[in-house]
Amino acid sequence: MIGRDDELAALASFMTSSDGDSLVLRGEAGVGKSTLVDHAARLAAQEKHTLISLTGVEAESQLPYSGLHQCLHPLRGHMAEQEERHRAVFDVVFGLGGAEPPPSAMTLGIAVLDLLSRATVRGPLTLLIDDGQWLDNASAEVCGFVARRLSGSTVKMLITLRSDVTSRFDSAALPELSVRELPAQAARQFLERHRPQLDEAGREAVLEHARGNPLALLELPPYGMGGALGRRAVPQLSTLHAVSLPRRLQHVYGTRIERLEAGVREQLLRGALDGAAATGASPAGEQRYRMRDVAEAVAGGLLEVDPVTGELLFRHPLVRSTVVQMATPNQRRAAHAELACVHGENLERRAAHLAASVVDPDEKIAAVLEAAARSATRRGGASAAVTWLTRAAELSEDSADRCRRLDEASHLAGQAALLDEASHLAGQAALLAEAEKLARRSSPHSGTSGSLATAVTSAYSAFYQEGDVHSAHRRLATAIEGLRDDPGGNAAGMLTHAVDTLLAVAQYSSDAVLWRRTENLLDSLGDRVHPLSALYRDAWGDFVKHGAGLRERVEQAFTSGAELAPWDVSRLGVSALLVDSVDQYRTYLRRAVERERESGAVSSVMTMLRLIMMDQMSSGAWDEAEESGQQALELALAHGFTLFAHHSRACLGMLAARRGQLGRARDLQAAVDAWARPRGVKFLTQTAEAIGAAAALSGGDYEAAYLYAVGITTPGSFEPYTHQASRSLLDLVEAAMATGRQEHARRHALAARDAELSEVSPRLALMTYGALSTTSSDPTEADDMYARAAALPAAPSFPFEFARIALAHGTRLRQRHSLQGARQVLMRACETFDRLGAGPWAERARGELRASGVSARVPASHPEPLSPQERQIADLAARGLTNREIGARTHLSPRTVSSHLYRIFPKLGITSRAALRDALGHSPGISHQ
Repeated sequence: MIGRDDELAALASFMTSSDGDSLVLRGEAGVGKSTLVDHAARLAAQEKHTLISLTGVEAESQLPYSGLHQCLHPLRGHMAEQEERHRAVFDVVFGLGGAEPPPSAMTLGIAVLDLLSRATVRGPLTLLIDDGQWLDNASAEVCGFVARRLSGSTVKMLITLRSDVTSRFDSAALPELSVRELPAQAARQFLERHRPQLDEAGREAVLEHARGNPLALLELPPYGMGGALGRRAVPQLSTLHAVSLPRRLQHVYGTRIERLEAGVREQLLRGALDGAAATGASPAGEQRYRMRDVAEAVAGGLLEVDPVTGELLFRHPLVRSTVVQMATPNQRRAAHAELACVHGENLERRAAHLAASVVDPDEKIAAVLEAAARSATRRGGASAAVTWLTRAAELSEDSADRCRRLDEASHLAGQAALLDEASHLAGQAALLAEAEKLARRSSPHSGTSGSLATAVTSAYSAFYQEGDVHSAHRRLATAIEGLRDDPGGNAAGMLTHAVDTLLAVAQYSSDAVLWRRTENLLDSLGDRVHPLSALYRDAWGDFVKHGAGLRERVEQAFTSGAELAPWDVSRLGVSALLVDSVDQYRTYLRRAVERERESGAVSSVMTMLRLIMMDQMSSGAWDEAEESGQQALELALAHGFTLFAHHSRACLGMLAARRGQLGRARDLQAAVDAWARPRGVKFLTQTAEAIGAAAALSGGDYEAAYLYAVGITTPGSFEPYTHQASRSLLDLVEAAMATGRQEHARRHALAARDAELSEVSPRLALMTYGALSTTSSDPTEADDMYARAAALPAAPSFPFEFARIALAHGTRLRQRHSLQGARQVLMRACETFDRLGAGPWAERARGELRASGVSARVPASHPEPLSPQERQIADLAARGLTNREIGARTHLSPRTVSSHLYRIFPKLGITSRAALRDALGHSPGISHQ
């Protein structure tokens, strides 16, 4: 190699280092990345490394885990050494299925790291990934996860990426080495060494047009030389001068391909469309098309023979793409049909080739594509499933099947946050249904599936993007009513999607009129309402009336063994939140988030992140809750889901209010209320009222707290469809007691008892007993109710509520001069508030302790320990990096970095970035590297 001294030195340092690491080589097509990878392979061999090579191929980029399969297959012998839990997750990679939900990228990544550690017991290992931009998304996510965690191992990972093609590795925050064109002198030296027959004019022409690209220096035709080729080529290149260098190289390769015999071109086309023809030896057990009788292509510099495996390889990916582009549509279809037979046992590969092999409708192929869509959805690929279903609809012979598949594709597109595509697909379904109705002069209800899909999609966009609950509810209800008397089964799936969306709209409306219409409509549908939809109706609607037994129904749905779509996971999670059982499904939700976040049901991920945040807030993990809430907010903003963005702001506002961050809480409250109130999104306006009450209580403004609380529900009442009414039970009771409205407080506590809230969830039981204790004028009853609250097994799972109840009871004990009992209870409350970071509440508890005769001091002002991630962020900020630069290194957004710093400053006792360096010098556990 000429002119690559810097790159060779970097690779030598990378390969000879004793520590595990990863490196990305990024550059344009033909710049020499693959040559550098070959050099790295030789270095690995010299260092006695086990070598695993894989190449991303564009033809396989839509097939989940096809790249990871190449990586793992050589290591299958080591899988027998792994624990069963690690071996089981590889079933999805090797297409073995299984009853369990597909593993997340994190779960797979951990299993791969364990496998690599076992494979390196006998020596180091190097993994070379060429053309990583064509790796399928699922494989790229896992490889990126692994690449960031190789430190301390003896594994090297080298990845090449085209600079003009985006990939999942772009956001993986891996070290990069830019591979640029050769300098002018090195390019001239390279050309003279490899093409000495060129005269001066020819060399200058090639140098001018190749612009330092090594492949172009080798392949562009000679100019200025005698002979027909030279005379024809000069004007050709002049014409191509304005187009990109890869296009010029394709023109060169195209000239060579045109000269081949037809049979050879046919073999090249099948090899190019197969994908694996450029990746070396195929994993054992996989059928691959093997090109035959192509010596002419080898002689023409289009193919080469792998010296190790003897496999025929395309000389460069541009050769493969040129072969495909030069083939006629009929030739490509015929090749795809042949390859579908080769992949007869692989559903998704077979579907990919069958989809491209026909033009006219074919129901058998459409059914295969629909099955492939289900397979992709199970693997966390909702975006890919949209493509499969759309093509299946195009190939459907029956209009009803075509409508049904378009409906399903529209629904999946909405769940994947592809709202424009969802609207387009729904529009297609509606036009098809209308045309069919006119053609057949059928009954008014015939073919209404397409109209329903349009209603669902338009309502979905209006609801989640604009917050238009009334318009969305009207469209959905009208469309469902139109389908009510249609017995056709083809619309059953879309009917369920419509009903579930209608229930979500009704929930956010928190409007009794809309809810009654919703419930009447579902009653009229009878047994056509899906059991899960019936569960959502009871959980999201009149919660107090239907709350008893909901926890058991949610648990049964989660554990029944039935396959749950990601949107049902999120909806069941919302139901679990309302009965305070999300903690039972944390792992389920986290796995779903990891699996769906990049290319799956992104809108469901927004909800699941909020659920995770609320669970973290309930359990006292407030720093983690802040981070989850910020992630949910950023994801919603990135995809234009304005409703979800404001819901995330509301959750963050409630957390800020509990922490005593009153300015931030009130800003978020005002933003949510200003957006939600004009639109009639009462669920969020009630949450804004709850933020106001919580902030006022933290600030000691009990009158304001009372006014906010009664804005949610009147004392002594838990109005139907008002979810914040039960959740703000303690707020109303405490504010009423503090403002002399003891009768209002007692009435509300008794109403909670009479409504049997204690039977609905453990937190509501804790709050009911606490409210009864706080409001009782009978000391014996007050003590008994507090004892019942404290004896609840789940009480420690809700530390903030339990500490508030303890503070109120300790205050009552002090006022009754039961000082010893008061001190014990108040000490527990104070310690909990300090641990949570609820500053105003902790100070109030310390005041009561002092009044009871205890010298309660603020905890020693040692810097509070930072989490590992906070330590890393603080260290980078102390070095002067911006939030954006820190985010690039830590794989976080600038907004999340800012949120971390917001929490770091008070922990270190500082108020500005400038004080970080000195503070870190006195903070234990900070590493300055």
